[in-house]
Amino acid sequence: MCFGEVWAPLARRDDEEYWGCFEEEQHSQRWSEPAKWMSYSSAGPKAPGPSTAGPKAPGPSTAGPKAPGPSNRVMVGVQQQKVNGLAIRCDGLTKRYGAKLAVDNLKLEVGVGQCFGLLGPNGAGKTTTVEMLEGLTAPDSGSIEVLGLRWGTGNDSLLRRRLGVQLQETVLADKLTVRETIRLFRSFYLAGPSVDALIELLNLRAEAKQRFHTLSGGQKQRVGLACALAGQPELLFLDEPTTGLDPRARKELWEVVRSFQAQQGTVLITTHYMEEAAALCDRIAIVDNGKIISEGSPAALVDSLGIVQFVEFELASERPAPDATSLQALGAVRSLEQRGNRYRLRIERDLAALQAVLAELQRQQLNPMGLSTHQATLDDVFLELTGRALQPEPEPDTPGATTSPDADVERLPSAP
Repeated sequence: MCFGEVWAPLARRDDEEYWGCFEEEQHSQRWSEPAKWMSYSSAGPKAPGPSTAGPKAPGPSTAGPKAPGPSNRVMVGVQQQKVNGLAIRCDGLTKRYGAKLAVDNLKLEVGVGQCFGLLGPNGAGKTTTVEMLEGLTAPDSGSIEVLGLRWGTGNDSLLRRRLGVQLQETVLADKLTVRETIRLFRSFYLAGPSVDALIELLNLRAEAKQRFHTLSGGQKQRVGLACALAGQPELLFLDEPTTGLDPRARKELWEVVRSFQAQQGTVLITTHYMEEAAALCDRIAIVDNGKIISEGSPAALVDSLGIVQFVEFELASERPAPDATSLQALGAVRSLEQRGNRYRLRIERDLAALQAVLAELQRQQLNPMGLSTHQATLDDVFLELTGRALQPEPEPDTPGATTSPDADVERLPSAP
């Protein structure tokens, strides 16, 4: 049962103010779904407060909210406040922490309805970038526009209502249960799914009565995502959302992200999981040392390497190295790289090229261990661009490990 319409200023841009009309539920004192949004000249009268005519009859109004103020009103929707079809636009974004340049003159555009991924290793500047876009950290220089609005121009409160944010590390009140935590976050927003719906969506039924401090890292991540979705956001920021999740839980979370995007939601996700980026993202920016070094769709980035496949193998330390000149003399071999005792050849993507390489290894009487072949992936793109692997490898004391994950690739000289 509703009583009275409540008008409130929601945004201010240029010479116009944006006002919203909501109806408050008497039994819960919470806001319901927003009604129509209206734009008025800033010179017009203030929006009226709650009606003093007493409670309305039950049921939604069929007449719609009355338009206060001048007659030159323009009906607008939240979605229409985005500029040029972009949910995020930033240019010249720079941030330093002391002598360290965390983000270096970064330019980024994310379209409405896209899932956009920032892909890179730890320390690349992904989290700093996201925190600036979220309004949590002020840039040293550069411009940011989110959903058509800028931080610090009088619209911060409105903008935060329209965002969902899951931080890299979820730290919430230890003594609250999962249900209490989600209910608390749901109470912060004007509209959104019910607490039960969020618990069901994130598969938290079994943990609903557990206190937050008793949860595993992966369970805490799921609670964090439920809180991020509590306000029915238009734009969702996910900073390494699947860290600590097992493969099954990770794919369940992917389905939640896909469902959000299918409802015209926009997602910006940071990750260092190549499989995750390829599965979720429409576009990817590869970030390293605070800069975007390549950007495009997953398929376009992979295709930038050409129509190739990769052959990888390892030789025992006591065995002589392969004759690189003979291997690279094969017409099908594009490059040969070495990382310790591991070798990686980029060759043409056909069976004849693979047969020629295997025949040459046999001619040199080499006995490669763990020989494998695969088509190009985002891992290969990152390795090609930076000279090092993105995915962490086993530590040297782990069986099968041979090198540090940060070991640089030695690119052997090409044959003349």
